[in-house]
Amino acid sequence: MAMRETLDRELNHLTEQTIRMISLVREMVDKSAKALAEQDPRLAQEIIAQDAEVDALELEIEAQTITLMARQGLVASDLRFAFTIIKALTDLERAADYAAHVAEDVIVLAKEPPLKNYITLPDMGRRLTLMLDLVSKAIAERDIEAAKEIFRRDDEIDGLYEEVSRELLTYMMEDPRTITKALTLGRVARSYERLGDHLENISERIIYWLTGKMEKKPEDVF
Repeated sequence: MAMRETLDRELNHLTEQTIRMISLVREMVDKSAKALAEQDPRLAQEIIAQDAEVDALELEIEAQTITLMARQGLVASDLRFAFTIIKALTDLERAADYAAHVAEDVIVLAKEPPLKNYITLPDMGRRLTLMLDLVSKAIAERDIEAAKEIFRRDDEIDGLYEEVSRELLTYMMEDPRTITKALTLGRVARSYERLGDHLENISERIIYWLTGKMEKKPEDVF
């Protein structure tokens, strides 16, 4: 019993550290949406600086997970949880990178008047923060429905990405002078779309942890 209690404490600590990393990525994504909507290069610089914090936290949690696996000889759902965390760390680190890429593009965009009022792109960012909330809930509460909800939310992100891409193409066709700025906005949209894909990857791993089965969105199954 004492060994199980010790293991549970260590697993809980690992969960808390992972939630901390998710929260940091969430803050970056939330700031990116605000920086884009307000064309705020100062806020964008804060996001870029936070990316280094995420990188450091990834290494710290990874080391803790590997040590736990080696010392405790994990089996069954505990082992699946450890592998879920290892895989999630990579996706979270990449998600943070994409938030930083958005920030870098905001700095470029802020140097000139906006092509339009940026509404849809910041909305993509805000929706991604809700997806990150679901990731936290799924891990902290072992909530499989929260994990599955991430799939539906990612479909929304994909839909917005297609909408923005079509709109930007129209701008470029109607006025070649908008091409450079439209391409930069297209990179922002792509960064958000890819960020959502990484959160979807995490949800698949959470479902595997909780059920022992890999589950993908229907269109991902061939």
